[in-house]
This record gives sequence, structure tokens and C-alpha cells, in this order.
Amino acid sequence: MLHITLPDGSQREYPGPVTVADVAASIGTGLAKAALAGKIGDKVVDTSYLITQDSPLSIVTAKDADGLEVIRHSTAHLLAYAVKELFPDAQVTIGPVIEHGFFYDFSYKRPFTPEDLVAIEKRMAQLAAKDEPVVRRVLPRDEAVAYFKGLGEHYKAEIIASIPSNEDVSLYREGAFEDLCRGPHVPSTGKLKHFKLMKVAGA
Repeated sequence: MLHITLPDGSQREYPGPVTVADVAASIGTGLAKAALAGKIGDKVVDTSYLITQDSPLSIVTAKDADGLEVIRHSTAHLLAYAVKELFPDAQVTIGPVIEHGFFYDFSYKRPFTPEDLVAIEKRMAQLAAKDEPVVRRVLPRDEAVAYFKGLGEHYKAEIIASIPSNEDVSLYREGAFEDLCRGPHVPSTGKLKHFKLMKVAGA
């Protein structure tokens, strides 16, 4: 039996390995719907993460600081997804979470304009409304480099090439867009309901 210890100290038993989403669902449908991620000790993981041994677990929702971090992180990916839909020739670089939100850097033949920003935000809302699942997969580093080179994403391939060759890298896909990322991410784009693109800067 697998034992999961919840934040209130109560324990739940499962016959075998269980995902964070399964645990949330076993607690209640409301929590299952609100779950954005899980926290095992100090590590925040996807709801699809498979727990294989006795563990402490808290379910991360939008009310938690970790939940806000996951939302911002996932919204940065949604931004990149929207940009690639509208400007297929744009190259994606990095898109980290910052103190009051997130940003994403792109390489494009011209700077983006305020009008572009409006169009990108609108496309983000459309993609979020499609509620597409966000799916993680793991590749060996060299395979990931070749994959992104094949997509024409040379900046991304360069970033991955700087990772030690013996390390695997995780990729997250939503719809037609896939990006390198450690994660975790929200389980689907439909969890991203509130966002605003504030400014654009071009170098």
C-alpha cells in the first residue's frame, strides 16, 4: 500500500502508484478541478506526476503562492504559443517568471508593436478557451537539440546544447506548440483565465 500524508496530518492509502491528480480527485471533485500542481516536500510537480512511494503531499491551487508561480510560468508558454501561431517565423528564446508576472523573448525580423500585443493577447485568450491539455515528455539532451533544430528553433537548440550531455530534458506541449521547460505547468490551458500583456520592448 502507498501512504500519502496530507498537510493536516491525515493519511490516505492507495493500492499502488498514484498521480497528484488522482489524489486530488479522491479528496473531492472541487479540489480535483482546482488542482494546478502538487507539492511533495519542497518540490512542486505536475498533477500528472506519478507518486511511487510514501510521501507528504499538498495540492497546489490558485490560492497558493506556488500556484501563482505555476500560472505565470504556464501563461508565458501560452504567450509563446500565441506568438508562434500569429508569427510562425518568430524564434522563441526564454520566458521566465519575474516578480510581478512573466516575459518571453523572441527573435523576429522586426520589433513587435503595441498593435501586435493586442492581437497576441486576443490569441492567448482563444487558445486558453480551447482548454488544451499540457503534456510533458522527456528526451535525451542531444535528441532535444536535434528536435528543435529540425523545427528551425536555433536559439532553443543552443540553450539546450549548454545543458550537460548526460542529462535528460523535459518538454511541454500544448496543442501545436512544444517548448523546453523544467515545469511544472497547469494541467490544461483552460486554467489560464486572467492575464494582461503590459508592454513590449524591442532591441
